[in-house]
Amino acid sequence: MEANQPSRTAEGAAALRAVHQILDQPPVFEDPLAIRILGADDGPLDAVLDRYDTAEMRPLRASIAVRSRYAEDALAAAVARGVRQYVLLGAGLDTFAYRNPHAGERLHVFEVDHPATQAWKRARLQRVGIPIPDLLTFVPIDFERETLPAALGRSGFDAGAPAFFSWLGVTVYLTREAVLDTLRFVATLAPGSEIAFTYVARPSAGHTRSALGARAQALGEPWQTFFEPSALERDLRGLGFREVEDVAPSEANLRYLDDRADQLRVGTFGHLMRARV
Repeated sequence: MEANQPSRTAEGAAALRAVHQILDQPPVFEDPLAIRILGADDGPLDAVLDRYDTAEMRPLRASIAVRSRYAEDALAAAVARGVRQYVLLGAGLDTFAYRNPHAGERLHVFEVDHPATQAWKRARLQRVGIPIPDLLTFVPIDFERETLPAALGRSGFDAGAPAFFSWLGVTVYLTREAVLDTLRFVATLAPGSEIAFTYVARPSAGHTRSALGARAQALGEPWQTFFEPSALERDLRGLGFREVEDVAPSEANLRYLDDRADQLRVGTFGHLMRARV
């Protein structure tokens, strides 16, 4: 990501969530604001659908939809257990806060992202007429100058109460140490706190970087960190998480896409993971 510029991968993910609402019926993940938040900066989506319906983009589109569904299903279960704080790390153009189905339970949403990305998002929200709800707090953070605990602390986050974190499509762009630092912080929070996140498995010998990795490199946001699933699970348990779930691509396909007539399937490298304190 370039200094003082919004994340281009965040915009790409938002576009894929939007076209999923049109191309994939029924949608795996229903997001009634996905199209609206994009606005018309690049013209109507209908005019560019072919760009998103290629052999390369279909698995990516499926992965974006499935990871959002996974995180929000886990969040709903957390809210049912009494969690009332939701932290989106690298929120991008995520629309959850503006369609919050748990507002009646007073679920407070904290959107954490780079200041440039948040300014870009807020301008889009204003332009398309999506109001900012009372139960949302923007948490701008420049990780070169501030830590996540400090940023949340100045934003009204209650570290003594359980919280649910989602961290989608981010870890591969960070160093291993930065990923583990964030997981370590969540592990120190109140019992019942939980994080749902994605990671990219280390490619086996002979595998080349995926088309998605090449695309991120071209956008100036290269992939940095891969994890071996069993080793990452051990790391999480070592940090203090007592419940850990890893969902490999094959399991994600069975869980969310198995009965689809259109044969929509996720790619082969991305894993879903959930860990609870």
